[in-house]
Amino acid sequence: MTNKNIEDDNFRIFSLMSNYLNNYSDYISKSDIEEIVSKDIDEEKAFAIILANGMGLDILDKNVDKDIFNEYFPKMVKCLNSESYKENPYFKKIRNPKIKSGNIEFKYDCYKPYEGFVYNDIEKSTDGRMYPQIGFFKEEFRYPAILENNRIWMTITPNEIETMKEPIEKAHGKVLTLGLGLGYFQYMVSNKMEVEEVYVVDSNETIINLFSKYILPQFENSNKIKIIKMDAFEFLEKELKTYPFDYLFADLWHDVSDGTEMYLKIKEYEKLYPNIEFEYWIEKSIKAYL
Repeated sequence: MTNKNIEDDNFRIFSLMSNYLNNYSDYISKSDIEEIVSKDIDEEKAFAIILANGMGLDILDKNVDKDIFNEYFPKMVKCLNSESYKENPYFKKIRNPKIKSGNIEFKYDCYKPYEGFVYNDIEKSTDGRMYPQIGFFKEEFRYPAILENNRIWMTITPNEIETMKEPIEKAHGKVLTLGLGLGYFQYMVSNKMEVEEVYVVDSNETIINLFSKYILPQFENSNKIKIIKMDAFEFLEKELKTYPFDYLFADLWHDVSDGTEMYLKIKEYEKLYPNIEFEYWIEKSIKAYL
């Protein structure tokens, strides 16, 4: 298999997945799954089969489609355990307000049973194959969200939880975070003994005010949190040199499509501040595209 063949397969899978996630992510139902579950086909495989069929792949009679299915789908699709996420400290402790201010809305949204969604970073094989990670729950799963102009901007879903595990584990000393959102990262690291202070730089005054009024008071270690209203890149350029930070976590983007340019721009500051450990949200996925 040549690199060109693999690139073509990757492009096909990502095109199919993008169309599915953006246009019909909730089309698989419990009854669809139950129709084909058997002793040889569990719910995870049933989901994958129905998903492939819905994408127009003929995995029974068309060898090229069968090969795509066998290579990608077992590595992409996962049935998730909702209880394991509900036990997350933020989920157990923090209650998101249902409130709207200007073009910003704090609310709860949900995944329907068997609705597919991205739940983790892209996995990339040594030969260059890229596997998007698609998860689903067997039951409804509610999660906190921020909407901007009626568009989802920030959520706390399995994707955020999984992709922040490593940055949270590494955080230490005086921490700088670029981007506030619902404060998931800030909450988790503020509860670490190894973390002294958590500075947050965000330019959205409405989000800062709502967070400060409704969410921050729920933090056990809210005294560690310091919020600076400022553009993140302006802060990096003008203020970073005045603070003795040990660790920096950047989370300014919605996904890979809008994050790559900002990621590369922030990476330039690593050379200027070798004493600060830099980490980035969904870095594995961004690097898979580079």
